[in-house]
Amino acid sequence: MKIIKDVTGKLISAYVEAPFDKGKEFLGAKGYRIISAQEMAKLRMQEGINSAVSELGNWIREGIIYVPKKGKILTKNSPIMESSIEATDCHRNNEELYLTAEEVEKSLADSVNLSDEAIPTERFADNEITAFLFGKDAKAYGEFLREAGIKEMPVWLSSLKDEPYARQLWLRSFNHESNLIGYSRDLNRDNRVRGVSDSGEASTQKIQAYTSEQIKQALQTLKLSKLESSIFSELNRKN
Repeated sequence: MKIIKDVTGKLISAYVEAPFDKGKEFLGAKGYRIISAQEMAKLRMQEGINSAVSELGNWIREGIIYVPKKGKILTKNSPIMESSIEATDCHRNNEELYLTAEEVEKSLADSVNLSDEAIPTERFADNEITAFLFGKDAKAYGEFLREAGIKEMPVWLSSLKDEPYARQLWLRSFNHESNLIGYSRDLNRDNRVRGVSDSGEASTQKIQAYTSEQIKQALQTLKLSKLESSIFSELNRKN
């Protein structure tokens, strides 16, 4: 599996071509989290209309749950994010990831009702769906899409079944109007799984140095003063 790091800046991003479960695991091991819709919008505005991140679509962390008598619901608590292996295996077997009542309730906690009507880019800040999906960047992202000649964002959904089930959300490329696809049952295919992390400056762990006196005091407070000589002997040996 090859990781392709194609974005640097305030946000850095990389992707792999892999089944969703394998890609998610691989990116996580490299320090990346699956990208959200808002982070995707930020990256596209950061990199520009003709960048790879705008010209390529990919999975994002939000999902759709299809619930009888409740409807089609966009959630930031996608059940597939927590059950990526099970969900991908379901798709390998041409099956659905059906949901328990508990999983449905958890998904509903941070969600908005979704319809398959295209959303005009000039209304991203006012539309409940895009305001939820792109947050404070909704207006700017809508303007960005309009500059690229995209007047509206189509939404493609699946249909309700007798039992609740989940699908992951795919955000398409600018060549396809950056539309939202919530019907795909192909987590098992080698598609783009994109990860994101903060910039090196933001994510670098702070290295804190302590004096020997501070270490001694801490050991005394913890009633571990007998370890003092052993610790400093070992440190001196390695130096």
